[in-house]
Amino acid sequence: MSTPAELPYLDYAATTPVDPRVAECMAAYLQRDGTFGNPASTHRWGQAAAACVEQAAAQVGALIGAAPDGVVWTSGATEADNLAVLGAARFVRERGRGNHVLSVRTEHPAVLGAVEQLRRDGMDVTLLTPSADGSVSVDQLGEALRDDTALVSVMHVNNETGAVQDIAAIGSLLREHRACLHVDAAQSAGRVPIRVEDWGVDLLSLSAHKLYGPKGVGVLWVRPRPRLRLSPLLHGGGQQGGLRPGTLAPHLIAGMGEACALADNAIEGEPPRLRRLRERFRKCVTDLDAVVLNGQPNGSPHILNVSFGCVNGDALRLDIEGLGVSAGSACSASNRGGSHVLRAMGVPDALAHSTLRVSFGRWTTETEVDTAAQCVVAAVRRLRAFSPSWRRYQGGASLDGMYGRNAPLAGVSGEQGEQQR
Repeated sequence: MSTPAELPYLDYAATTPVDPRVAECMAAYLQRDGTFGNPASTHRWGQAAAACVEQAAAQVGALIGAAPDGVVWTSGATEADNLAVLGAARFVRERGRGNHVLSVRTEHPAVLGAVEQLRRDGMDVTLLTPSADGSVSVDQLGEALRDDTALVSVMHVNNETGAVQDIAAIGSLLREHRACLHVDAAQSAGRVPIRVEDWGVDLLSLSAHKLYGPKGVGVLWVRPRPRLRLSPLLHGGGQQGGLRPGTLAPHLIAGMGEACALADNAIEGEPPRLRRLRERFRKCVTDLDAVVLNGQPNGSPHILNVSFGCVNGDALRLDIEGLGVSAGSACSASNRGGSHVLRAMGVPDALAHSTLRVSFGRWTTETEVDTAAQCVVAAVRRLRAFSPSWRRYQGGASLDGMYGRNAPLAGVSGEQGEQQR
């Protein structure tokens, strides 16, 4: 077995290392001889910092195909999701124009938690159950729309499975409806092209640390024309039009802007390179029998979610300790109840327990992919040598027969379901 020092990091969906070019850019905004001023100040130090913020907003806008004046800086995608969901729904409800929120059971818990808070506040909630590959059809969403639907929140790329939703089609559906569309794009930015204004998106959440920028900064893009109104979560200070008050951090903002610019420059070549790495890993591990791919075969190029039948999940994780992969998503790894995403897709809990999420990034090499895949394959073979269920499978039992399927979860108004992230 390889030692931990020899095993690669393949968990780019959890977080990415800061690109050296981003770190160099950030350093210029931290020291006395740099642009350290408060962007709200009127003197030259403050105005230099304000110019940095303006430039970074333009870099974000270029990556997502949106007007930069819609950029609202946050502490990350979790805050952006909460501001979008709570802010939009509450603003509409307070004016008597809607009392219903529509989302999907496989959303990030930052969205599901905010939706649950709206339900506790008295709003009606519908959570759609995706198909077995994690997708939600436009017809399914259209059937769940109501005249009083205030908000529809659908993640672009799922953080656990890489399933990609057709946001352009959803946006087209909502053009004739007054509900606003929120999209969590933390996983898709830099990996899948995004065209916010072309798609009819009203609110979009981003996180810098998912695309080689610093932790602690993110963006909520808010449609500027006609201006979408939100109820703020924070009060005081008046920065960013009062929507998200607090002193802005130029070094973090500059870092996110530079990260977005680098991702935009690489958007033509990086996705196909990542997909080749993903396919290379998939082919290696699926040479094993009783392996299940969770999600779409042609989902996001950087995420692969695989369940290994007839293997104890705890033993598998212990055997590959030191390999940089996740059991499900990093945000839910501490939750012993299992992945709410896989459960919603119908994956039985026992099989989901033996699941790995592998995700590839800017510095992933073919050698690293081969090393990681060989480590996983060797571990599965070792564990199956002692597995009674593996002997049953070899004797003719099927995975469905041994594991069954989770009962479908109905997306019923007022019902929240699992929230783990």
